[in-house]
Amino acid sequence: FYAGICSALKLTVPSHTVHGIEGQPLHLTVDYNFNATASEIQIIWLFEKSQSNPKYLLGSVNQRVVPDLEYQHKFTLIPPNASLRINPLHMSDEGNYIVKVNVRGNGTIAASQKIQVAVDVPVTKPSVHTEPSSGVVEYVGNITLKCTVDRGTRVAYQWMKNGKRLHAGPNYTFS
Repeated sequence: FYAGICSALKLTVPSHTVHGIEGQPLHLTVDYNFNATASEIQIIWLFEKSQSNPKYLLGSVNQRVVPDLEYQHKFTLIPPNASLRINPLHMSDEGNYIVKVNVRGNGTIAASQKIQVAVDVPVTKPSVHTEPSSGVVEYVGNITLKCTVDRGTRVAYQWMKNGKRLHAGPNYTFS
């Protein structure tokens, strides 16, 4: 880790986890700058899931892109910086994206950064099921309301009565 070499090439990436929506495009913004004369600028993008080797997605030399043919329709490099577009985003795209920039002038300087990506699935419309199915309970007995959603990440359930939040008590139990 040489401070002199490190300061010559600066890579700027999002510092927090980037959230994308399943089925939508996602843009990973990467900027780089250097204070050297460059004859060649190389950009490489890799993807790694936990407990697996990083996979090559695409690379470029002086903005001429060389994709991995397996992923060429999914990943796009957006010049003039090193930004990556993922389209469309799938659950399997969750993980770490590694960008590496090499600048060749009189010697080579390099820098790499990691971007964490999380994929969110929109919550589908909930369905409510009552037991007994008639929904009528007069004075005695219990009624059970079951709420379910087919898909969605980080789903939270909240029951309301007349626009006010319901809390557990002698009349209501939640499970």
